[in-house]
Amino acid sequence: MVMQLPGVSSAWERDATVDDLAHVARAADELGFDHLTCAEHVAVPADDSANRGVTYWDPLSTLGFLAGQTERIRLTTSVIVLGYHHPLEIAKRYGTLDRLSGGRLVLGVGVGSLAAEFDLLGAVFDGRGERADDAILALRASLSTSRPSYAGSFYRFDGFVVDPCAVQPRVPIWVGGRTLRSLRRAVRLADGWMPFGLTVAEIEDMRTRVDVPPGFEVVLATARAVDPLTDPGATARRLADLREAGATAITCTVSARSPAHYCDQLVALRDLAADR
Repeated sequence: MVMQLPGVSSAWERDATVDDLAHVARAADELGFDHLTCAEHVAVPADDSANRGVTYWDPLSTLGFLAGQTERIRLTTSVIVLGYHHPLEIAKRYGTLDRLSGGRLVLGVGVGSLAAEFDLLGAVFDGRGERADDAILALRASLSTSRPSYAGSFYRFDGFVVDPCAVQPRVPIWVGGRTLRSLRRAVRLADGWMPFGLTVAEIEDMRTRVDVPPGFEVVLATARAVDPLTDPGATARRLADLREAGATAITCTVSARSPAHYCDQLVALRDLAADR
């Protein structure tokens, strides 16, 4: 519902209500799923709508709402674009979300690729990778303390109070992307990698090129929608393929005709995963 991609999202999502969103989130929470995700795009160029879609709910507002609708499921940005924000802006806003949710934030971050959106927002597109590296280091120094201090290549601050801050001593940071560089960035600076738009073979090839440390999260997506009720065999094979590729968690897109059917699919998906 909160990110509607052409050829992936179900038709009913276009007219979904806030009550539908809360209903699905509560079902996922009660069934024991690991995390909910929400992506960031401020404004998508109309010429790109056929590929990217145009519906992207704001992640901070959406996850803040869902924090009050759920109890244990983690709230994951997938992803926010680092170049659109100062690190202390992220630390304040998402640190507050971590506090409101009782320490359930996972901060998914990305470098960004939509040059027109960078230009619209007055963000710097060239050199965004190096700037993102510095932003991650600045976030690590800022998320869990009200007295942040950092001196890096692009960001420097000291003598400011940022309160409230996150309640987790170390907020998990997952790096999104679809390149080997994104995996290397994640291993070097963060706690996990959540790639998109890659085949299983491409993911396996990248993982052979990088030493992944113990406890590092590899969060892979089903990409296409799975249908555990109608085709449990294909769903099970997809989950097995992703697990074989190194997934420690899987973000699933589920085929559904309605919110109620979506929740039925979640039950079937939970049971299918538990059997394996």
